[in-house]
Amino acid sequence: MGADDRLRDYRGKRDFHRTGEPEGRRATGGGKPRFVVQIHDARRMHFDFRLQVGDVLKSWSVPKGPSADPRDKRLAIPTEDHPLEYEDFEGVIPKGEYGGGTVIVWDHGTYEPLSHDRDGRPVDFAESLERGHARFRLHGAKLRGEYALTRIRGKNDEDDAWLLVKAGGGRAHGTGTPDPRRARSVRTGRTLAQVAADTGEE
Repeated sequence: MGADDRLRDYRGKRDFHRTGEPEGRRATGGGKPRFVVQIHDARRMHFDFRLQVGDVLKSWSVPKGPSADPRDKRLAIPTEDHPLEYEDFEGVIPKGEYGGGTVIVWDHGTYEPLSHDRDGRPVDFAESLERGHARFRLHGAKLRGEYALTRIRGKNDEDDAWLLVKAGGGRAHGTGTPDPRRARSVRTGRTLAQVAADTGEE
């Protein structure tokens, strides 16, 4: 299945004449796989956690945001695949459009897949997600270290739900999950309110 098929749901929900979100026309880039965490002040404030898998960003809505504390288990609800360009998207989705609200890029960087089978052999990352458990190491400006995504119910249906957990013992050395209204973009240093003000959408 190519990117166009994977992005059909994404494109079908959006009017690109109204929203500044990318349509997803860029060719697949090389190098290490990317990740991005965006804060989205939509109908409900939440964080969007996205991992590059092949030519798309696999995406989860994380209401409380990722945590650097291994004791925190964060609910993660799968959403539609997003184009690779979405890593850089920051702005205001117009009211009335799907996901209407302000978006900032809270963190981004690269990640290393760490999933292995019972014999210690590396497992293809897409396959590990399909099986419902994937481990990876984040190299971001704010999030660093090993994390795991584990499916806790459903599979490819409306009840699909996962947990995002920081792997390892003890507390991580990092900023943890911020107050989303005070958090600043890793790209521009702006808050949600400043992005909205800059686009006249206060």
